[in-house]
Amino acid sequence: MDRIKNSFSIKNLENISGIKAHTIRIWEKRYNLLSPERTNTNIRKYSLDSLRKLLNITLLYNNGIKISKIAKLSETEIPVLVSDLSLKSKSEQTSINALKLSMINFDSSLFDLTFNELIKVKDFEFVYIKIFVPLMTELGILWQTGAISPSHEHFITSRIKQKIHVLTDLIQSKIKHPKNEPCFVLFLPENEIHELSLLFLNHLILSKGYKTIFLGQSLPTISLTTLFNFASKLHFVTFCTVEPGPFKINAFLKDFNEQVLISDKYTLSVFGNRIKDVTLNRLPEKIYLLKKLDEFKTEFLEPSLIV
Repeated sequence: MDRIKNSFSIKNLENISGIKAHTIRIWEKRYNLLSPERTNTNIRKYSLDSLRKLLNITLLYNNGIKISKIAKLSETEIPVLVSDLSLKSKSEQTSINALKLSMINFDSSLFDLTFNELIKVKDFEFVYIKIFVPLMTELGILWQTGAISPSHEHFITSRIKQKIHVLTDLIQSKIKHPKNEPCFVLFLPENEIHELSLLFLNHLILSKGYKTIFLGQSLPTISLTTLFNFASKLHFVTFCTVEPGPFKINAFLKDFNEQVLISDKYTLSVFGNRIKDVTLNRLPEKIYLLKKLDEFKTEFLEPSLIV
């Protein structure tokens, strides 16, 4: 069973906060900022409260407040100052750290507050690419190294998904579709469940005024043939993050080309880590392997048609 992690090594603190272990030790000794427990072998162990405090201190320190001044603040003054600074700062890393703090505390209100302040001054594409993607990349590494538990990562992922769903619903109500536009079909291959990027891309395509059909996780290729009568021009889009595996991706593309791309007006765009394993001598002309979102935007998305 997944348990919430509540004991951290100094290496965990270094990975999560970005503050070197050597610096953390100096802050402890010189300013008494943290008070770790010690094991029988004299190894430091930090509580969840210590991690929260260090993340708060890091936010202040990274925004130019001297550690000597932070050390003089009371336990109640630090989070108040952090909250005020998070709202005013334009630093992307400050926003990422604030979201990390919301994760450690399982604090939906702090997550929402941080997001709402960001969306006032930036569009969602900026927030997702410059804030959420780096955050999720960091959390993936922290989870793999045991610095955080799966429950932390799931908390953040669910909050991001919720924001995408809300914004997608709002934008769909504003779209008018021209008669001859392509329809984008977004899906994940069988056994692929990592849908966050697909959800975002669905939102992005809609924001440019195009029609989408979002089908979600783990879909057999053959089932996509039921869409043939829905529109004359279909652009299928998928992310192969984990599946199909390195020895199956070539067969997946070959089968997709033969079973689904039977019309000159059908195409497939593929994103994700697995495209590095594609070794086909000749990629079918209607299949595009894309590493960057900008490639897709430039090639396939025209100016917004939203009124």
